Amino acid sequence: MTYVLITAAGIALCSLVGAVIGFLFENIPPAVEDALSGAAAGIMLCAAILGLVVPSMEFSAERALWLTPMGIFCGAFFLSGINLLGPCLTGSMGMKNGDDAANRHALLFVAAIAIHHFPEGIAAGVSFGTGDLSDAVTVTSGIAFQNIPEAMIIIPPLLKAGTGRKRAAIVAFISGAVEVAGVFCGYYAITLSCGILPFALAFAAGTMLYVIVDDMVPQTHVRGSGRLSTYAMLLGFCLMLFSVAN
Repeated sequence: MTYVLITAAGIALCSLVGAVIGFLFENIPPAVEDALSGAAAGIMLCAAILGLVVPSMEFSAERALWLTPMGIFCGAFFLSGINLLGPCLTGSMGMKNGDDAANRHALLFVAAIAIHHFPEGIAAGVSFGTGDLSDAVTVTSGIAFQNIPEAMIIIPPLLKAGTGRKRAAIVAFISGAVEVAGVFCGYYAITLSCGILPFALAFAAGTMLYVIVDDMVPQTHVRGSGRLSTYAMLLGFCLMLFSVAN
């Protein structure tokens, strides 16, 4: 239990560090903003594929051919519903700048990041529940370090949407807290968690893939910085690849 508490604290700390870094990118030129969005898309794409889809297929075993695709589509459908409810939800998050496109982008972005944190937390908790400490440390270290860039990329869209710095920090904290909750759920309910984990991972991947294709990539190509954003996306993917590998 001590290791679980340390893991939860480490995950929360990494989210805090990432959020602090994110505040450094509040006022930046459009080309740099597009590059950062491209890098964020690359980070999310790598996390979705290697951190969610692949583990989902591994946990699913013989059910992988239907369970993982079903989870991906359910996640995408869920985020489509969030998109339709956007006007109601953006007001509750303090988005007051009147730019519906920016508000929608921030809402989808935060929702995808927060949703994918929960099954990642479950995976960390399950790894401790199996009793293999070395494997658990490897899994949770990778998840914790991933939280730095993921928390960092949440902040700029929120600030652009008119969310105040304080509320943006609260939203980033809640997003990280979702993962901490997942850690304890996975640890205390390992049998149940192992049953739902493959679908939960694929569901989270579906939300992230939806945001990348439907919102992030198109938005980075409308102001003349498409090529820069593309290479930034590749860079973000490779940076996250390093984080996942370690």
